[in-house]
Amino acid sequence: MDLKELLGEELYNQVTEKAGDNKIAIVSDGQWIPKQKFDDVNTSLKDFKDQLKERDDQLEELKKIDAAGLQQKIQELQQENETTKTDYEQKLQQKTFDYALKDALTGAKVRNPKAAKALLDLETIKLDGEKLLGLDDQLKAIQESDPYLFEVKEEPNPSPQIVVPGNPNGGKGNGETDPFAAKLAKYN
Repeated sequence: MDLKELLGEELYNQVTEKAGDNKIAIVSDGQWIPKQKFDDVNTSLKDFKDQLKERDDQLEELKKIDAAGLQQKIQELQQENETTKTDYEQKLQQKTFDYALKDALTGAKVRNPKAAKALLDLETIKLDGEKLLGLDDQLKAIQESDPYLFEVKEEPNPSPQIVVPGNPNGGKGNGETDPFAAKLAKYN
């Protein structure tokens, strides 16, 4: 249906005079789309085309790459990772062992831990949690053979009984007491 048929001849002429060069269309039939929606669809289409081109370029680059070479490189990196991890774990275990040994030697009252450590057979000492297995026996043997490496528990000397020279009771020696002390004793 046309606008002229819808409005009638007379009304149609009035509307066209007012509209001038502008076109009037019936949009209820679905042929008309708002400009914003049209622009959005065009922008989306352009974005999808750009993404498709980018994916095609990436696929072309991937086709050029040597898959076997990548696998070999991945395996090399994994091996290097394992080696680094193992080295780190060994260093960490050694540090933990050293700290535990130092604490144990300090606890055993060793005067020179470096000298005592040189006398220990470190291969036979194993760290189990926080305890060093095999250390106590070796420390006892070193304490017997080289006691100078250990601090000796010194018994404090008993305090000497000091006797004040002279007459301890302050009297005259004939059994008489001091008259002032006697009067003072009466009041107490």
